[in-house]
Amino acid sequence: MEKILDLKSQWEAFKIENPKIRIRDAAEQLGTSEAELIATTVNSTAIRLQDQFQEILKDVESLGYVMALTRNDFCVHERKGIYKKVSFKGMVGLAVNPDIDLRLFMSAWKSAFAVNENERKSLQFFGKDGEAIHKIYLTDKSETDGYNALVKKYTAEDQTAELEIVTEKTVVEEKPDQEVDIESFKKEWLALKDTHDFHGLLRSYGLSRTQGLRLAPEGHAIQITTDSLKAILTKASETDLEIMVFTSNPGCIQIHTGLVKKLVQTGPWFNVLDPEFNMHLREDGIANIWLVKKPTDDGIVTSIEVFDKDGNIIVQFFGKRKPGIPENENWRMIANELAVIV
Repeated sequence: MEKILDLKSQWEAFKIENPKIRIRDAAEQLGTSEAELIATTVNSTAIRLQDQFQEILKDVESLGYVMALTRNDFCVHERKGIYKKVSFKGMVGLAVNPDIDLRLFMSAWKSAFAVNENERKSLQFFGKDGEAIHKIYLTDKSETDGYNALVKKYTAEDQTAELEIVTEKTVVEEKPDQEVDIESFKKEWLALKDTHDFHGLLRSYGLSRTQGLRLAPEGHAIQITTDSLKAILTKASETDLEIMVFTSNPGCIQIHTGLVKKLVQTGPWFNVLDPEFNMHLREDGIANIWLVKKPTDDGIVTSIEVFDKDGNIIVQFFGKRKPGIPENENWRMIANELAVIV
């Protein structure tokens, strides 16, 4: 409790000196986590929720039209819509809708709060390391009564329990290339039937994702520039080409399928600022970008995959498609024509 009070006073003093700072950045500067800062505001602007995350997510539909936010260190993905069809099989969940489209990995989820930031109400979920996994914000079209009922239903009995924080930093380790049967790996890559099998292929050879891309069959993975990624997205905007944007962290993958229209550069951030979808991509966090081609039963699937210096995926882009439907030829053409090799 003493630790919470000490952090609370630090946080309050820090906010006075830095009134516009985002809580994630403040946590980093204070040497703590976002969840721990939120915990200091319990009984004022935050309410601790029970760890019944699956049940809470199933009930979010009662909030109506909301904004879902999933982020990692270098990409923020915001999508508006209604939570429907939320289902779980063990610790893995799905929400498959045209607007709110999520893949949920519940073993990473650790704590949850209802937060009221200057009347901006939200549900916020955090991992074992205190980093945000997923947030759900009310909009002016949301059902406030539904939100209040959900918060009341899931309010934790003990509001003062100290958070157990386990600091985890994912650094992808690679084994030496000479220990890999590269020819067999290439052969299996070329025999892929489904993009979802790619992760299993990497795992079977003990490869990190970026190592797998380096060792890909000729022409199936090329490293491209940041400017060419922006050129591809600009062309998609200009031609009304529907694409898919995947942003992930250890507990959640959030997907936008549709147009990207308003593209804006703000300092190091490259942004999509559309009414239903926003993306904020921090360019100085990008270590490398790959144009990747994977065979499937429906033909080649082309993706743009963006990585940080530790080999973690920041964001991925695909042409709009569904299983059983070939890739959009316009997406393939734009991606190949505008990709500038590093």
